[in-house]
Amino acid sequence: MTATQSGPAGTESGSGQQRRGFGVDVGGSGVKGGIVDLDTGSLIGERFKVLTPQPATPAAVAETIAEVVAHFDWQGPLGVTYPGVVTDGIVRTAANVDKGWIGADAREVVGGALGGRDVTVLNDADAAGLAEEKFGAGRDNTGVIVLLTFGTGIGSAVIHNGVLLPNTEFGHLEVGGKEAEHRAASSVKDRKEWSYERWTEEVTKVLVAIENAIWPDLFIAGGGISRKAHKWIPLLQNRTPVVAAALQNTAGIVGAAMAAETDVTATH
Repeated sequence: MTATQSGPAGTESGSGQQRRGFGVDVGGSGVKGGIVDLDTGSLIGERFKVLTPQPATPAAVAETIAEVVAHFDWQGPLGVTYPGVVTDGIVRTAANVDKGWIGADAREVVGGALGGRDVTVLNDADAAGLAEEKFGAGRDNTGVIVLLTFGTGIGSAVIHNGVLLPNTEFGHLEVGGKEAEHRAASSVKDRKEWSYERWTEEVTKVLVAIENAIWPDLFIAGGGISRKAHKWIPLLQNRTPVVAAALQNTAGIVGAAMAAETDVTATH
């Protein structure tokens, strides 16, 4: 895959000053990255993806991230997503990666593989939420926006007027005696062979539980099933508006690059 070469964020492009950042999105199956136009939220050139190493140990994943960064010859700071809870750079959970991540300082691990580069690490759903709120489905909205990603589990992000409340983990919220993601993840629909009508009954219960607790102004539905949003979002019975995510596969990369610029994890 061809990639655009670039230097640090803020370098000139053409006749104007273009703010550029770099984001890497770490998932259970792939590690993908790219250069981001921080003013538009679009990728500059193509993204580059490498399979997630197995086992996905801290050292192995860090080397894979370094491979992605080297592909673009990126020399500046960068943001990296992690599929779990990260507080003040320390990994607290490890669902789809090696358990050796728990307790690791992700900034040091990844930064060490990059020669001591400054690295900002945040939860993957939080990164996607930042991107969707500013550049995607939430860009024309204010107030409290909740992104929910429906997949194997349910990821979540809460943004209030551009400010991230990190590590919300609404997928583990108990709803009717069962964790939300065990009730309404898209994997549950697939496993039980439910219709959209049946599945949205469970999704509605999860949305109502969240909106009764924090009264959001907008829900954004992400994950692969959001590509078929027209088949199920109109069936939902909760009170808060729900829209489909707009950025899809680039949201994590864009949000990671945004986080590196604004240091959204500085106090967490």
